[in-house]
Amino acid sequence: MRRARWSRAGGPAGQCAPGGGGRAGERGQASLELLAALPLLLVIALAGAQLLAVGYSSVLAGNAAEASALALAGGGDGSALAAGGGGAAAEGAEAAARAALPGWSRAHASVSVTGGQVKVTLRPPTLLRALTGKLDVRADASVEAP
Repeated sequence: MRRARWSRAGGPAGQCAPGGGGRAGERGQASLELLAALPLLLVIALAGAQLLAVGYSSVLAGNAAEASALALAGGGDGSALAAGGGGAAAEGAEAAARAALPGWSRAHASVSVTGGQVKVTLRPPTLLRALTGKLDVRADASVEAP
């Protein structure tokens, strides 16, 4: 009777181990493939996070523009709107827009009030300096004089 030699993989020499799925020389192949794919997975995750930051900044800009327009509408009897936007009403509207923004985004926001029109531009956070000016989001809101 002849005996088979057994390999470290748990089966006869040169054969696959039970449930191993490959030869003994291919051990760790899945780990190497995952290691090679990690940079791509990291880039995809960072791109997704950047898209979420831009979307969130867009929502924040819209909320700030709406708060500013509401402050502009409630800022008096409407004579400032009819006259082209008085200084005090415009300053109050700008302050309302900045108050509606969270602390981290106030420094990256610009608010302009012209008559009954409010424009809020917000720069979302980004990891790449090359994208800094290209991802700005803008929201508009307007109020009509009564």
